[in-house]
Amino acid sequence: MINTLHHRGPDGHAIWMNNTENARVGFAHARLAIIDLSTTGDQPMHFNDLTIVFNGEIYNHAEIRKELESLGHQFISHSDTEVILHAFAQWGKNALHKFVGMFALTIYDQSKEELFFARDRAGVKPMFIYKDEDQLLFASELKAFHRYPNAQLKINPNAVAAFLQFGHIPTPHCIYDKCFKLKPGHLAIYSLTKKTWTEEQYWNVYDHYNKPKLSISYDDALNETHQIIRSASNYRMVSDVPVGMFLSGGYDSSTVTAILQSDRTEKLKTFTIAVPDIGLNEAPYAADIAKHLGTDHTEIACTETEAIDLIRNLPFYYDEPFADSSAIPTTLVAQMARKEVTVALSADGGDEIFAGYNRYDYLSRYGSKMKKLPGFVRRGMAGTMNLISADQIPVLKNKYNFHNRYEKLKGILRDPSDETIMLSLSQQFTDSQMKSLMNKAPETLESYYHSQELQKEHYSPLAYMMAVDYQTYMLDDILQKVDRATMTASLEGREPLLDHRIIEFVAQLPDNYKYADGVKKRMLKDIAHQYIPRELMDRPKMGFAIPIGKWLQGPLKEMVEEYCSSAALTEHGLFNVKEIRKIIDRFYSGKLEYDYKVWYILMFQMWYKKWK
Repeated sequence: MINTLHHRGPDGHAIWMNNTENARVGFAHARLAIIDLSTTGDQPMHFNDLTIVFNGEIYNHAEIRKELESLGHQFISHSDTEVILHAFAQWGKNALHKFVGMFALTIYDQSKEELFFARDRAGVKPMFIYKDEDQLLFASELKAFHRYPNAQLKINPNAVAAFLQFGHIPTPHCIYDKCFKLKPGHLAIYSLTKKTWTEEQYWNVYDHYNKPKLSISYDDALNETHQIIRSASNYRMVSDVPVGMFLSGGYDSSTVTAILQSDRTEKLKTFTIAVPDIGLNEAPYAADIAKHLGTDHTEIACTETEAIDLIRNLPFYYDEPFADSSAIPTTLVAQMARKEVTVALSADGGDEIFAGYNRYDYLSRYGSKMKKLPGFVRRGMAGTMNLISADQIPVLKNKYNFHNRYEKLKGILRDPSDETIMLSLSQQFTDSQMKSLMNKAPETLESYYHSQELQKEHYSPLAYMMAVDYQTYMLDDILQKVDRATMTASLEGREPLLDHRIIEFVAQLPDNYKYADGVKKRMLKDIAHQYIPRELMDRPKMGFAIPIGKWLQGPLKEMVEEYCSSAALTEHGLFNVKEIRKIIDRFYSGKLEYDYKVWYILMFQMWYKKWK
């Protein structure tokens, strides 16, 4: 099992076994040495009756260590792992509140015959659990479970349906029946004597959105946010190995880079990827910003062929179905950066915390207008649209993505709630479309998309969308993408903007400090402009856009024919093959807006072929 995770920890493998009257416990660890490179930092690590395996970093471990030493604790290493063990011995589960960091950890308490599990607040580090009556397995990636002979890995059809809708499987669910993901900000205790699993939440983003808004001026809020980001960024430079920064030239990475470079005399190593022949080229912008800030900048140029060649390996890296195509450039830049550094900072979270997505614009501008329409008018419009298919509407029927928008608009007219609009903007297929695509009508998986935790007195459409995004798209798409892309290359990815102190403060600020008069990420932009001239930054948001439609029409067409033939689609018995083939055939007949639908289907089929 541990050999399957060699890429996550090539610096050493170790296994520890322990038999009790009630259970046989085995811990295994693949180490990527970052803090204390000596063998005293090896895992599994022991202290008294406690044994730990841990993935991640506790950035403030030096401060916690000093506090523990004042309480009489003595240490034999300089590792953060040993600090966790002693903190747990001293404070139990309350130790989690002291940690600034990213972590997925398991501690075995031999005296109590209990296993303790915990995952960091934002969910930067993954933890998969397999549980049945007699067995409990846990791992950083699902592929480890495939090497356990008694694991019964049966596909959950409802999870397949969720994947086709979102491009990932929402936490806590998993592609397999007996598997689940430990939720971020949660801990769990498994009793080996009683065979009971109890879970509790120790941190919740809604606790901060549900506080009264702070009475603070914009300038004071800006200054405080700036200082928290500075602290968070500098913490993530703590390392005994070389550290670098992914620099896209956008506001998030440029802000973190600027702050870090301003605090040090040595040049920060920055990395940008460019795939010029597909139009993905932020490199000139990043180069200008790197030059202005004075970083040691590396521009990584890849060809379209290199990017496409990576696709066949995606099902191995992403061993649960995953469809975000930006995994391709993210993996490429991680592989290249690993040649120079062992740790890379990535500025994810800026959109979800500071209001950066276009959908926030959409909801602010159109959501209220839709709600103002009388119910009978909306229902009448939706009823009329039901009688007229998109194909019958002249001119518009030939517009890109019109069919998709037409279907989604019907749902929003029936129910213009923020939840409906949010789901509409997040899903590739509607619920009704999924019923026709699956052999058995799927049940909707309960997830953070359906959260009702934002209290009425603190509610705003913007706060609602950002909180949902923080727990869904950011968690299951962005963070999963970056974790697999970096760890596949044996590179540790760190996330300064996901320091919990940032969201705890910013969630309590008025909406217009984040989004005002169509300006997204207002605060982050104002911080960035303290270091970087506005004219270097003002340009449309690019992101890692991949020309999926063009590739599917060209170099990937053969792959679609291989993995999405009627015979291949029939093999698992999950799909209504006729309806799935209809989507693929429509795409190749000129309906280019079906590109991502075909891509999602292809990604599932490739995953299935690899892991069936």
